[in-house]
Amino acid sequence: MLNVITNKFKEVLYSVVPIVIIVLILNFTITPLETPTLIRFLIGALLIILGLSIFLLGVDIGITPVGNLMGSFLAKSNKIWVVLAAGGLLGFIISIAEPDLHILAGQVNSVTSGMISKFSIVVVVSVGIAVMLALGLFRILFNVPLYKVLTGLYALIFGLALFTSPEFLAISFDASGATTGALTVPFILALAMGVSMLKKDSKASEKDSFGLVAIASAGAIIAVMIMSIVSKADKITSSLEIEISGSNLIIAPFINALPKIIYEVFLALLPLLVIFLVSQKISFKLDKKGFRKILKGFVYSFVGLVSFLVGVNAGFMDVGTAVGYSLASLDNKFYLIFVGFILGLVTILAEPAVHVLTHQIEDVTSGSVKRSAVLGALSIGVGFSVALSMIRILIPGIQLWHYLLPGYIISIVMTYFAPKLFVGIAFDSGGVASGPMTATFILALAQGAAEQIEGANVLVDGFGVIAMVALTPLITLQILGLIFKMKSKKGGLDKDANQF
Repeated sequence: MLNVITNKFKEVLYSVVPIVIIVLILNFTITPLETPTLIRFLIGALLIILGLSIFLLGVDIGITPVGNLMGSFLAKSNKIWVVLAAGGLLGFIISIAEPDLHILAGQVNSVTSGMISKFSIVVVVSVGIAVMLALGLFRILFNVPLYKVLTGLYALIFGLALFTSPEFLAISFDASGATTGALTVPFILALAMGVSMLKKDSKASEKDSFGLVAIASAGAIIAVMIMSIVSKADKITSSLEIEISGSNLIIAPFINALPKIIYEVFLALLPLLVIFLVSQKISFKLDKKGFRKILKGFVYSFVGLVSFLVGVNAGFMDVGTAVGYSLASLDNKFYLIFVGFILGLVTILAEPAVHVLTHQIEDVTSGSVKRSAVLGALSIGVGFSVALSMIRILIPGIQLWHYLLPGYIISIVMTYFAPKLFVGIAFDSGGVASGPMTATFILALAQGAAEQIEGANVLVDGFGVIAMVALTPLITLQILGLIFKMKSKKGGLDKDANQF
């Protein structure tokens, strides 16, 4: 156990340190930070390293096994209605308790002055997730090609986008990223593996174990768009105030954030824990050792995620806002674009769900797809997405759909040519990349810049950054898949070229 913890710690340390180095370089060069802000950032980094290490250990021994057990149980029932109903219920429960969704819904509630309540956003998005998760399980059981399902879903999204206001367009795509957080992703991935591994065709099982996160994410987009059309809210008028100066307090922000985050993480874990306890009584029947191990995993996940989110919210967000504002204040705006790219490049490495996904990719492909290659492709994609978001803030004439429409069209077209395993990996990674670390730090960076740039709208240009982060991995990882396919053909492995 000690070796496992040590390895997790080293892995996370190597991921977070580059972010700290970037911020320190900026502090001593072009964007000096206030001393209390910098100290809070360093404390936050320490909490993130410790929390993420403990959390990833908890996922390995607690949440992922529960997802696998649930997937196997649903598939073994041999009843379609049981799989669909239970899948939908699980999707609703998991989504409605996701902390990231509550954070986004709270932001929407505040910037619309209560016109769109937090409760309504959470429920609407959770219903969308539930419907699409059931659809995703149906696809796995009946061998429906993922690229066909994604083509249909995004055709529907493009159609709904024509009737959706610009503000709701940004919120809907951001909701997609917010619902695929550090808790939901491991569970959904494990659920997909549990169902797909029961297939006799091992290669089909390998391909079908990915893609469920992508389908569920599309449900969030569709649900919010339908909400916009039904509510007939043509335009949201609001202003999002940002405190650039920051606080002189150092420890108090961490203490103040702790109770709320404990409550949110408790809500996030409670439904999964209840599902496990009920299922253990009815069907799992694990021995005492296995049962206690999973409970221990839940405890580790709770402690780790609380530490991680406290570090992010009390340390990282203030620095993101301050750096964004300072960079936008410089005469040479290229610094904002370049730093945005570099920060996007390294921030993705500290995303909890990314580590879960990349390990699972390496496991399910028996090492054919190295996690280092996936991490590299993801980092480059997110780096470009943040840089493009900074350009959108600097040039108000550029709208979010100018990026999203061609981006998703390219992504969907590529699904017909890329190896099918990589199609699922790519679209799952789109949701995974936009988790708590990326969403909070990069969103704060964009809002800080938008607050300073004349002509930029903090609400419109701030929201939508998560959507951009979720888009580029779809293209970069499918390109990675095409590279693997070409290498396979050159090596005389034509029969397996579509598998890795």
